[in-house]
Parts: sequence; C-alpha cells; structure tokens
Amino acid sequence: MTSQATVLIVDDEKHTREGLRLSLEEEFDVYVAGSTAEALEVLNGDPIDVMLTDLRLAGESGMDLIEKALKLSRPPICIMMTAYGSVDTAVEAMKRGAYDFVTKPLNLDEVEILIKRALKSRTLERENVELKKQVERKYSIEGILGQSEVMKPVFEIIEQVAPTRATVLIEGESGTGKELVARAIHHLSGRPKAKLVTVHCAALAPNVLESELFGHEKGSFTGAMDRRLGRFELADGGTLFLDEIGEIDANVQVKLLRALGEQTIERVGGNKPIKVDVRVLAATNKDLAALVQEGKFREDLFWRLRVVQIDLPPLRARKGDIPLLAESFLKELAALNGKPFKPLSEDALQALLAYDWPGNVRELRTALEHGVVMCNTPRVGLRHLPSYILSGGPILTGPGRAAEINSAAAGGTVASGAFRPGDDLNLEKMERAMIEAALQRTGDNRTEAAELLGLSRRTLQRKLQEMGRVKRIRRRNGPSEPAGGSAGDDDDETADE
Repeated sequence: MTSQATVLIVDDEKHTREGLRLSLEEEFDVYVAGSTAEALEVLNGDPIDVMLTDLRLAGESGMDLIEKALKLSRPPICIMMTAYGSVDTAVEAMKRGAYDFVTKPLNLDEVEILIKRALKSRTLERENVELKKQVERKYSIEGILGQSEVMKPVFEIIEQVAPTRATVLIEGESGTGKELVARAIHHLSGRPKAKLVTVHCAALAPNVLESELFGHEKGSFTGAMDRRLGRFELADGGTLFLDEIGEIDANVQVKLLRALGEQTIERVGGNKPIKVDVRVLAATNKDLAALVQEGKFREDLFWRLRVVQIDLPPLRARKGDIPLLAESFLKELAALNGKPFKPLSEDALQALLAYDWPGNVRELRTALEHGVVMCNTPRVGLRHLPSYILSGGPILTGPGRAAEINSAAAGGTVASGAFRPGDDLNLEKMERAMIEAALQRTGDNRTEAAELLGLSRRTLQRKLQEMGRVKRIRRRNGPSEPAGGSAGDDDDETADE
C-alpha cells in the first residue's frame, strides 16, 4: 500500500520541500505546495493519504491548514513540521487533529518511517471499522440483536420484506421486541425518511380508536369541535404500525379492511373517500388464527394483514443471545443513568441464563437496569440483580399477586397443595402449588389465572403442559387459506388430560 500512497509536502521554503520530494518519491507519489492556497487546490483534487505541513507558511498557519484538511470528505493523515518544536506545539498540533509532529532540521529517514507508521495505523483503523460493520451486520439489524439460530430467519425475513410494500403481521409474546421489528422494516424500506406512525390499539376505546385511525369531521360527535386528521392521513407516504391489532372491535375491523384493500379511508362523520399511500405493519401477542376461529376477528382481514408473518421467539428460546443483549443493555443503561460501564460477573451471567424470562427482552432490560443502579463494585454481580431472578420469578416472591394467593391458601380457600410457611422451599413445588391455587381460585379460567400470576396465557399453557395438566393437539379446522396458500400453518391448541 505504501508504494501507492500519496504524500503532500507543504512548505514555503523551496529547498525544504524539494529535498523532501527527492527523498520520498521512490516510496510515494509526492505532491508539493508552497502555500495554503496551493495545498488546498491539491487536496480538493485527488485524495491525499499523508500531508506534511510546516507550522509557519509565509504569514499563514499550518495549524489552520490542518483544520481545513481534516474537514474534507476523505481527510489526509496530517503531520506537522516545525523549527519551533516544543511540548506546547506538539499538544496544540494533536488537539487540531495532527497524527504526529517532527522538528527541523529533519531527519529524512525518520520522516519516512513516520509516514509508513501513520499509513499502517490508518490501514488497521479502516480494517477495524470494516470488521465492526461486519459483526454488526451479522448480529443485528437496526438495533435488534441476536446470534442464535432462531433469530436468523427473523433477520432474513426483515431484509427480504423491508424494501417491498407488503403488509407484515408480527406475532410474539409481550416484551419480545415487536415494535423494534416494525421500526427496522420501516428504516430499511424505500421510504426511511417518511413518517413511521404508531397506534397502540389496546390503549384506546373502540370509538376513540376509530377516530384516531381515520380522523373525524367537525360536529361528527359530541366534543368534535374541529376536523381532525387520523393516523392514516398522518402516515401518508410512510408506514403505519398497528400494535396489538387483536384488540380492535368489529366496526373498526371493517373500516381497516377497506383501507388496506382500496388504500382509501373516510373520516368519522364524513362521506368523502380520501386516498392514502400507507404501508401497514401490525403486531399482536395473541393468536389471531384462534380469534378467527372464535369469531372475534375477521378472516378476510386476517389474510390481508398476514401477507408476510414474522414470529418472534421468546427469550427463553434464544438464551444464547443473552450475553450479547446484556452487554448492549449494560452500556446503554450505564450511560442513561450516568454510571460507568461495568460488565457482568460470571455468576450473574449464569443466573440470567438459568432464568425463564416470562417478560422476555423487556424484563431482561429492566433487571439489568436494576443491576446498573445497584452496582457498587467493578462488575455487576449476582447480589445486584433483582432477587426474583434467583427465586424463579416475581410471582413467587413479590408482595402482590403471589402474596394474595398465599394468603388465600392459608385460609383454606385454594388447592390443598398451595405453599404455606414452613413447607419445603422447593421452587418447582412452589410454582406448581401457585399455579394450582390460581386455577382453583379462578374456576379453572386460564386467562384470569395467568393474569393473577403475572404471566402471559401462553406461558401458563406451557407450564401446564410441563406439569402434565394439558396435552398438545392439532387444530383441524383452522381458518382456510386462500387459493395458493401454503400448507403447514395449522396452529396448536391444548386440552386437558
């Protein structure tokens, strides 16, 4: 590389620059300049790898030239030459961005060695940057981290679908990062500078959600004092992300189906079709296919939303990603809380790997923020993590729902196997007893039991399977695929043994 490197020598003394040119031209492609103006003309032409400039240039400053050179799109490595060498000069040159400095009279061999060292340093720096980019490309997409096998198809689908206009349905448990996936798809799309508008459907009442999505006309209902644009119009030319899509009611489903099919909307209280150019992404922690079976979600809307489906795995299925996620979160949270970055101790990492993570990546981030805030040692250790990480989960040790179940158990109103003070402190037995108690208290209503325990319904179903309370069966009469649909999309149900 050094044989092809370009060097610019800037000195107002002709014999100095010519002497350097003769000395260096066997190794480098050498340019010379006698003033700042001449140097800038050369720099604005072909890219220069190294610039040696005198400190004083006939009333001009070599320091100022370095500052201008370093603002170029491809700045050269800058080396200062001065007959007025001092520590102060060296410090000032480094502050201005110089790689190094040499004093006159020059030792030509030392100058050549310095240039070669600078070029080698630049090469290593560029290689490290490229290597870092390769690692980032391999393990992350737009902030989504993962190196486990189950995350590879997620990354592949994101990259494949992002540049298209296809509607995407993102399914996964709460806390798995569905909104991050939506943001990644938007940013990698052909319209990354356009708006990404998010609507949390579960947070709004049906009548409010309809107005929020489609807007309303003045006087269309009590309190509608002015016309209001809906999220579809606000997202025109960009992306609309509908989070918790499974929560919308039948009336909104009909209007959403039309918006997706015709790319037109009507404001509440209006009758004029409004054309919109919006790409829709949707997410849910529910089984939409099951909701279709139960008549709670329109089948035609289901297929409109599910042009492409992304299934986000829970954290317990990708525990190999925990070290990568933990390091990233610790750096982010340390900066956020004004703390120095501290790595995890080995025992803390092993505890994170052993935990089941019912709250998924969101829960991991929260646990690590607790560790960052509480840590007063060089590493975030086991004692800095939330206590429930060791005890199996908040449902076993917290003062809320779990305490309520234990209180009921003590009064004899729940299953006889419920935990009582003095019982054997076996975590598996305690968890089983808690689940049995919650089921008995709710009349075997698993949705209410899961809420009482602080679990998602899917997590409770999985634990019941592990307990032998349920077995898996195949749903035979799921929503029919339209012509050309793919096989193998049957969903799993559970049934009591």
